[in-house]
Amino acid sequence: MSAPEEQTGHTRAPAHGVRAPLRYRNFRGLAAGRSLMYFGNALATVALAFAVLDLTGSPVALGIVLGSRSAALVVFALLGGVLADRLPRSVILQGACAVAAASQTAIAASVLTGVASVPLLAALSMVNGAVAAVGLPAAVSLTPQTVPAHLLRQANAVARMGIMFGMAVGMSAGGGAVGLAGPGWTLALNAAVFAAAGAAFGLVRVALPPPTGPSRPLHDLAEGWNEFTSRPWVWIVVLQFMIVNAVWAGGVKVLGPAVADETIGRGLWGLVLSAETAGALVGGLLAARWQPRRALLFGVSLTGMDALPLLTLGYSPTVPFLLPAMFLTGLALEQFGVAWEVSLQQNIPPEKLARVYSYDALGSFVALPIGETAAGPLAALVGMRPALAGGAVLVVAACLVTVSVPGVRTLTRH
Repeated sequence: MSAPEEQTGHTRAPAHGVRAPLRYRNFRGLAAGRSLMYFGNALATVALAFAVLDLTGSPVALGIVLGSRSAALVVFALLGGVLADRLPRSVILQGACAVAAASQTAIAASVLTGVASVPLLAALSMVNGAVAAVGLPAAVSLTPQTVPAHLLRQANAVARMGIMFGMAVGMSAGGGAVGLAGPGWTLALNAAVFAAAGAAFGLVRVALPPPTGPSRPLHDLAEGWNEFTSRPWVWIVVLQFMIVNAVWAGGVKVLGPAVADETIGRGLWGLVLSAETAGALVGGLLAARWQPRRALLFGVSLTGMDALPLLTLGYSPTVPFLLPAMFLTGLALEQFGVAWEVSLQQNIPPEKLARVYSYDALGSFVALPIGETAAGPLAALVGMRPALAGGAVLVVAACLVTVSVPGVRTLTRH
């Protein structure tokens, strides 16, 4: 159900302009909340990484902490889909932000008081991962309820641009804040950002699509599974990103900070990470204005660009090479991201959309703990450069297999 069209004076929003979705109050609240959430996650990514490295000096320990969050994402992903197809999605998001703020406050306090340990940080990261898993299907399935159908592509692009802007600022600010104030105070700021995101979600007022029957969790999961598996183009892309996300998490999130500590430094590493999201901002703007009819094929083909930062970290970890590599990767992945969300929203029934998103999240995230925990030992065994190069090969191979599937090549957007 879309919000009624808002007006300013006697002027209606342009029918298809990039800014047209922002004329809808519900969409503004959703977009602001998602942007703040990802700003907070970006701060946490940088601050937590260096908090663990300061505590232990070990990429293996960092992989354990990050892997704990990813494991919780996997465990609770399906629950998030069931809840989001049954309960008010904005309320779910408000609750998720409140718990995330509390968990980040506890992490910050443990770091600032000197009581932090790897088991404690891993446990609190699991809490953060669990609420993120519950909130994710609600956030992505809420977009079609906040704008008319003809603005769906623009709305997804604008929302994702806001997310990427939040991440870009968060990554850049995270590196600077860690350098100036340390990881603990940066994590405290992160908690405040999550609280602000919850307030933004409170502005969203939309009706939930009516459920098709009584609440039966196992039956609901089975319905979502049938929707997910009945479309080969859905599950093959999810399989692809099982590989891509695991390699990216291990190569960039775990090995990247270790390489940065030995080469460009922590502050510049935050700048390098922000280049990816800056590229995604440009990619989102391009996607809002134009995408080919076979947008999914176009987007999937571009995901092979994920190999660029991995090769650059391995063979030339300098700012002049890392910045363009990350920028191009962000631009390419945002073309895919908009095409993927619009493809799901146009082809999956609204009352089952969150559950399909939850299977998407489960499949995409299930290999993250493996990638994060295995990256450190693998680099120690074979060397940093071979580990990163091997990840690049896996990313390209997964892309080639996916584009060979007929459903991916033939799907057209409405």
